[in-house]
Amino acid sequence: MEQQTAVLSLVDYKSSAVPWGVSRLVMGKYPFSNIPGLQFVKVLGCGKHGGFDLYPSFKKQGLFCVFKSQQLAEEFLKNSLIIKNYQVHASEYFSVMLQAYSSKGSWSKNEMQITQATPLEGAIAGITRASIKFSKAPSFWSKAPPAQDSLEQAKGCLLAAGLGEAPYLRQATFTMWESPSAMDQYARSGAHLEAIQTAYQGQFFSESMFTRFIPIQPQGIWRGKHYG
Repeated sequence: MEQQTAVLSLVDYKSSAVPWGVSRLVMGKYPFSNIPGLQFVKVLGCGKHGGFDLYPSFKKQGLFCVFKSQQLAEEFLKNSLIIKNYQVHASEYFSVMLQAYSSKGSWSKNEMQITQATPLEGAIAGITRASIKFSKAPSFWSKAPPAQDSLEQAKGCLLAAGLGEAPYLRQATFTMWESPSAMDQYARSGAHLEAIQTAYQGQFFSESMFTRFIPIQPQGIWRGKHYG
């Protein structure tokens, strides 16, 4: 049985490779046109320091791809010239495969398929993304810094990266956690809870998606921390 599997990659470019990295954003989906089993792709910018930040980074980027099976996702990570080029140009590179066990909403009208049972323990990951209404953006960003600060200090958070398709208006956060309870504790407390409640009560988003995943084979380096 085929299980839809996502690939999330994070790249911190060498200083000499910044122009090449910027070209990835300019080219967008074009280099991915003939990849077997690819259902969805987003080439993403990153916050200035790797987190959820109003100011973009020129060195850090993300890549989110969805494949129709785990086998095809693995082949992409192991053999794709695209991935090899990211690695060659990177001072840090991290990747993980992801299979969803819970998802609400959509990303560019694409919904994630549920392929895993809800875990009681063990590492999990999450992607939260939103298209922010222009009129609501100032209110949204007034809540973002406290939420980001609390995320980076949250107990059980293994990795956090702020990503986006476009500065200010189309944003995403990727996180990995030691356990479901660690993520739940963060999600239901403090600045993050206040930010989410305010956003939904104020109808800040024209589209949003919140997905929880089982992470498979996380490996590499991100913000100085080694994985795998």
